[in-house]
Amino acid sequence: MVFSSFEFILWFLPFFLLTYYSIPDRYRNLCIFIFSMIFYAYGALAQPVYILILLASIGVNYLAGLCIAGIHKYRKLFLIAGIVIDLSVLFVFKYADFFIENINRFGLDLPMQELVLPIGISFYTFQEISYLIDVYRRDIHTETSILNLGTYIVMFPQLVAGPIVRYETIRDRLEHRVCTREDFIYGVKLFVAGLGSKVLLANRLSGLWQAAGGIGYESISTPLAWMAAAAFSFQIYFDFYGYSLMAIGLGKMFGFELPDNFRHPYISKSMTEFWRRWHITLGAWFRDYVYIPLGGNRKGIGRTYLNLFIVWTLTGFWHGASWNFILWGMFLFAVIAVEKSGLLKILETHRVIGHIYMIILIPVSWMFFAIEDVSDIGVFFQRMIGAGGVNVFAGDFIKYGMQYGIFLLAGIIFCTPLPRMIFRKLQNKYIRAAILAAVAAGSFYCIYKGMNDPFLYFRF
Repeated sequence: MVFSSFEFILWFLPFFLLTYYSIPDRYRNLCIFIFSMIFYAYGALAQPVYILILLASIGVNYLAGLCIAGIHKYRKLFLIAGIVIDLSVLFVFKYADFFIENINRFGLDLPMQELVLPIGISFYTFQEISYLIDVYRRDIHTETSILNLGTYIVMFPQLVAGPIVRYETIRDRLEHRVCTREDFIYGVKLFVAGLGSKVLLANRLSGLWQAAGGIGYESISTPLAWMAAAAFSFQIYFDFYGYSLMAIGLGKMFGFELPDNFRHPYISKSMTEFWRRWHITLGAWFRDYVYIPLGGNRKGIGRTYLNLFIVWTLTGFWHGASWNFILWGMFLFAVIAVEKSGLLKILETHRVIGHIYMIILIPVSWMFFAIEDVSDIGVFFQRMIGAGGVNVFAGDFIKYGMQYGIFLLAGIIFCTPLPRMIFRKLQNKYIRAAILAAVAAGSFYCIYKGMNDPFLYFRF
């Protein structure tokens, strides 16, 4: 079940809200937990054992947290044990076949496991690990209520795709929360805005990227290659930004403040700045639980670059069990390392140069992410620079430009703060309501017509 579906919008969400606001406050965490498990179970109907794995994961981390806090002599041992269990489950389901496939290249014939990836496992695993580490560091008190901890882990707005929420962020609201009429309305506005980003922009732009793949990367023109790369760049942004916005809006509707995950990353002047604005909660997770514990930038230049290499390699690997994701992470490390060596000061001083630099670099970087076959990545880059292959149709970029030009233009506009600034300055509440109603109506129409692509981050 995805947020941009009639099953969720017309059935699940209204029934949840009706139930939630009809029961006493003391039962509301239980309500969230039950409905979240129903939400998760809907996506795991073909693999019901995954529901048991999620419940077991909650139990393991609950007990580990209690042991870390209560048995001081062995608290580090319990921390390590909890993290190892969490990562082991993630490894088995997400990475086992990747390693088996690569080991078999050396002449072995190990059987592939062919396990289906549990939805959201990368996200809730990281939340569980952050909880255990924060308990160990004594940044938070251990949660004595398994219901509260379970609610934190499985809360449906952020269960399958984030944002990655730290326990301290919502700890107080798990105990007591108030949702005012203004909060609820604001949550609805955020949800509608996120729905429009996903359905009206991301889904439409995906057609251009798919068209380029359908033609064959070796056969497209250089202008079309850049248009397709731009389309994917906008698609993944509005897809993930839209989902995060819907998640934050849903949290608002029942009293939670979920953290922002994006701050207009495409207006960045450097890749360093970009990754402070993109998937903020993931970047903060790697910073606080990997980069800083490794020593950050406190142990000399050489160690700083090594720490950055580790972080970005892990970031790439976190996104998927495929060599293209590892290459993507290493590419980002190389770019950020060059920026840290002196380029960053130039880019920050000369803003125009910085923006031009990122206009080129953003779509290039996303190609490592979008194309899973490593050999195809090379082919696509050749087409981007006008080398190799044969352009089957010289006017291909004109054809697709006329078809998708309006969506590319919309992508350019809506990736900036301008639309939000204009909307906030509108004084007439009826005009603002009309705009939101139009976005909702347009989104519903597209969903009804079947113009709804799967959420890209479901594979992570």
